[in-house]
Amino acid sequence: MAIPSISELTVLKALWRRQPLSAREIHEHVEEELGWSYSSTRKTLERLLDKGSLRQHSVHGVQVYEAVLEKVDTLAAFAHDFGKRVMEMDTPLPVNMFTGSKLVDQDELAQLEQLLQDWPDDDGETK
Repeated sequence: MAIPSISELTVLKALWRRQPLSAREIHEHVEEELGWSYSSTRKTLERLLDKGSLRQHSVHGVQVYEAVLEKVDTLAAFAHDFGKRVMEMDTPLPVNMFTGSKLVDQDELAQLEQLLQDWPDDDGETK
């Protein structure tokens, strides 16, 4: 799985909280955090569509977007990448570092822990 950029992740988080959303609605959710223009939001949406991370369809004549990427899978990939590349860890990040997150509930936290524990190593072997 390709790891989304920080700005792409911000857009995905807005959609995971409430979808489908129009481009304008997404922009309203991410504008303050990212501090960018509406055209930058549109460009990021196009990039996410090209990557297959979003799908677009029409509702009452308005184009809306939905995340294709699953939240827990994406967060696990992001956490694994951070642990491996940034922290240079060979073991999974401890799931308690996600406790208190407003992004995941208890069930998702348990799924995240399992995904991180079962993440294949560089040889494709599950730990």
